[in-house]
Amino acid sequence: MASVAWRHPRTGLWRFSRSDASLVALAALHAAILMLWPVAPLIAVGVWWNSNIIAHNFIHRPFFRSSAVNRLFSAALSLLLGIPQTLWRDRHLAHHAGIEWRLRVSRSLVVETALVLCLWSALALLEPHFFMWVYLSGYLAGLGLCAMQGHWEHAGGKPISHYGRIYNFLCFNDGYHAEHHAVPATHWSRLPHFNHAGAAASSWPPLLRWLEVRPLEILERFVLLSPHLQRFVLRTHRRAFRALLPQLETIRSVAIVGGGLFPRTALILRDLLPEAQLTIVDSDPYNLETARRFLDANIEYRNERYVPGASRDCDLTVFPLCLDGDRGAIYRHPPSPSVLVHDWIWRRRGTGAVVSVALLKRLNLVHR
Repeated sequence: MASVAWRHPRTGLWRFSRSDASLVALAALHAAILMLWPVAPLIAVGVWWNSNIIAHNFIHRPFFRSSAVNRLFSAALSLLLGIPQTLWRDRHLAHHAGIEWRLRVSRSLVVETALVLCLWSALALLEPHFFMWVYLSGYLAGLGLCAMQGHWEHAGGKPISHYGRIYNFLCFNDGYHAEHHAVPATHWSRLPHFNHAGAAASSWPPLLRWLEVRPLEILERFVLLSPHLQRFVLRTHRRAFRALLPQLETIRSVAIVGGGLFPRTALILRDLLPEAQLTIVDSDPYNLETARRFLDANIEYRNERYVPGASRDCDLTVFPLCLDGDRGAIYRHPPSPSVLVHDWIWRRRGTGAVVSVALLKRLNLVHR
């Protein structure tokens, strides 16, 4: 799907590309599956996938040349998803414009809302048990998945892309989210050809992106509660830093990205590099305040988010294991003369030292 070339027909049924026929066919398949197997999990997945793929692409690039056919397809999607598509379109375009959404009553909104309410009323009257325990539970779960998708696509306040081939094949290049926000009118088939410099990226698709950060943060909070864990963490990390620091030239300034919560890196480098100026960069002010309790006043604290690809005005930059961004970009383009990256034990890059087999963690040293 992602390899479909751009085609802009001048005549015929399709307004922008014949490749949109596949999305229309999948919408029909979605309806057929729900009629044959109307179970809550399929309803939930259908609401999530269709809303984010078919309906989303239809919002930006209506598929049909005829406005009447577009209105019919919008009404069909409204019934299929239980969401008036005019409402969805207005909210989504306000999101792209960065403005507050305001309800705007129109004829199409009234018609689509009436259709949805008629469907729900019929289901509630004819099949009340199905409507309450199957349809509504699946519908609400689908909305929850949509909210989760939207959150992780914009975690940290900016759009984040995912370039995995499987996800972008199954989801029609939906992973190119930063590129989509840069040029919202670009057809889905063209997004892989658009190079958005400095785009934030994740190795996980949106619904699994919490695996990248949250479990590690939970473990970090356990360390805060246990002096024994703190001593273990400091001992194992200090050994790795001692093995790698002698390979560096004179270090006068260090930026520690994501160094809040339990600031093990700052505590170790404060002792190993007593003459260096240490700066902790963290997007969460709570994390910074927590780190202050362990450190003295000679540390600089910056409440900001690291932008992948941005250079740091320092001799050494240290990145955490729970980095929210593209770790590969840091290895390819180190932001400072020397970079230390906490990584999984199986990801060896540059010169490395194992932190702890128990923690499955290593420390990699790369140079610009």
